[in-house]
Amino acid sequence: MKLSEKKGGDFAPHPVTDGPVKAVIVDITPLKKVQSEFGERDVFRVVYETEVTDDDGKRWCIWSRPYTPSLNPKANFRKDLKKILGRDITAAEADEFDTESLINMGVKLIVEHEEGKDDKTYAVLAFIGPDKDKPTLKASGKYTRVKDRPEKTEGGESGGDQGSYRKAPAAKEDEGRSEWQKCKVHIGKHAGVDLGDLPEDAVTALIEKWLPVHEANAKPKADDKRLAAALKEVGELLGIGAEEKEPEADY
Repeated sequence: MKLSEKKGGDFAPHPVTDGPVKAVIVDITPLKKVQSEFGERDVFRVVYETEVTDDDGKRWCIWSRPYTPSLNPKANFRKDLKKILGRDITAAEADEFDTESLINMGVKLIVEHEEGKDDKTYAVLAFIGPDKDKPTLKASGKYTRVKDRPEKTEGGESGGDQGSYRKAPAAKEDEGRSEWQKCKVHIGKHAGVDLGDLPEDAVTALIEKWLPVHEANAKPKADDKRLAAALKEVGELLGIGAEEKEPEADY
């Protein structure tokens, strides 16, 4: 699938991770029409196979939130693509980006659980980032891409050995966002952006540079307190702490 700028089933959710785990992108699903509050639209998902295994040694998979096929800077896919790559796309890539180039790319993920409006527990991606630790995770070969699966039979079942991996349900687009992810950044160059939509380096800069300034403030504002609490939560997930030295305001 080439782009231009111009709910899960009855499976158990991916286990919560204590911190970042290695994963590899194993699928970009075909476009599928779904109904939303904005009407019918085409969406796709990114499927990750992680290093986390079940009791039988089989790897878990987790599906992303649904994305519309857009590279608009405000589109969810553009935001998460920036996290996957660890950079924003170039002008040439914005003209035509082939999502197949993401297959077999190594990433780091943090998985959390959230309760959906349907009272089901969903595995959600609290953090996505490039895997800079070599070697990156290689696909096990047990996952069959959606486009390569036999069509469903009249009974609604599809063929293939899909029991050889663990598929975890992904939350709907309007569900599964932790409170820290929804916290609005109100300072610096990322003002107005949800904390969960920032790349790792920007989050790290806020934790190491801005957080010490906040904690030294005897009368912080309510927005400062909310952001600080969110940063501390994600800092624990990433294993990042505020620097003890005098911070520099480069966030």
